[in-house]
Amino acid sequence: MPAALTVIPAVEGSGVAARSGAPAPAVLVLPGGGYARQADHEAEPVAEWLASLGIHAFVLRYPVAPHRHPAPLAAAKRAMMWIRGGAHGLDVDPARVGVLGFSAGGHLAATLSVQAATGDPAVDVPGAVPDLSILCYPVISFVDSAHQGSVDNLAGVGADVEALRGLSAELHVDAATPPAFLWHTADDDVVPFTHSLAYAAALGRAGVPAELHVFPEGVHGLGLAAATPGASQWTWLCAEWLRRMWA
Repeated sequence: MPAALTVIPAVEGSGVAARSGAPAPAVLVLPGGGYARQADHEAEPVAEWLASLGIHAFVLRYPVAPHRHPAPLAAAKRAMMWIRGGAHGLDVDPARVGVLGFSAGGHLAATLSVQAATGDPAVDVPGAVPDLSILCYPVISFVDSAHQGSVDNLAGVGADVEALRGLSAELHVDAATPPAFLWHTADDDVVPFTHSLAYAAALGRAGVPAELHVFPEGVHGLGLAAATPGASQWTWLCAEWLRRMWA
């Protein structure tokens, strides 16, 4: 088991995607924190919510600064492969393994989804690609309205345009990119909601299913957003989306 991975098994007898006698789906959870830290409220509490839906949840504390790209992406790819490999002992359906990320964790989830390369052929493999993604107020672009803290922490201060374009997920979507559920708030003044719009638009151009919700109000970093009118709906909307995707 990867040292930085926390496992929260699905709650038996519940499930948005339950199939009688079949293995359960799984989701890799990637907290936000600008590639500088890990936001705890976007970690285990989110995994527990997923477990309540009958989904095995795995929280990854991926490398952050001073580690640079490709360290976080390589860690996420290894985690995806480990989840599908079954060494954890849980009955996971390897064809229903998704990823959920917040903010910078959403960027990591998106680069995982578009098969961004690490340069390591051992992890740049199809088994590291999620079957779907859930992106919560994600950082998407490193070249358009970029979140400079994430850029500097992941790519390094003064990274060249080619490197920044390589880490801009919206530029690398194709027909093989998995479907996505995205949500954002319109007044997010840390990561503009145009990041989610850009990724959803790229998926649409590629013919990939996407569901996008932009709520009027809510500060950046809401997590489960239980106390925020409007945005508090995201967990229910996402559960319904998962039910449809994994029926």
